[in-house]
Amino acid sequence: MAEPATAEADIDLIRRSLREPEVFAVLFDRHAPALHRYAARRLGPDTAEDVVSETFLAAFEHRHRFRPDQDDARPWLYGIASNVIGKRVRKELARYRAYARGGVDPAEIGGGLVEDGVGTLAVNRPLVAALAGLRAGDRDALLLVAWVGLTYEEVAAALGIPVGTVRSRLNRARRKVRLALEGTDHG
Repeated sequence: MAEPATAEADIDLIRRSLREPEVFAVLFDRHAPALHRYAARRLGPDTAEDVVSETFLAAFEHRHRFRPDQDDARPWLYGIASNVIGKRVRKELARYRAYARGGVDPAEIGGGLVEDGVGTLAVNRPLVAALAGLRAGDRDALLLVAWVGLTYEEVAAALGIPVGTVRSRLNRARRKVRLALEGTDHG
């Protein structure tokens, strides 16, 4: 390809890939690293490879269904990844619970389960326990906003739900997480 990978919008790459399947590789190169980081934070680095592979395989197989009113494939890809992760929810919950109990080395998490700057287990354990206690849909919405940086509208597109439902899920998830973290303040 003569033009740089970043010059073409995702929708254009997807359209071209219908005629030239190899073009889909540009979409993979563009989004796979971020999807891998997201999946690794949720399930661990070993499983993240499988999640990314399954996500892009499903995306490639269903690329003809990509909505033409979207330029950015991120919400679509994260929606597929959330479905793939949902199939592995027991592993995700077991990982959170093990971490909350302190039985997992934080270095194995690859960047941690919480944002940089919050590094003590006294904070991480309640946060991770709160994540484990969330409904799957609430957790997906919260993590797509907090870890991926998707807008409410993008989360709605990713999960195939109305924006109002995203707001409700985020409100519920944030409340539960806030209560879990407030319970750690012994000051």
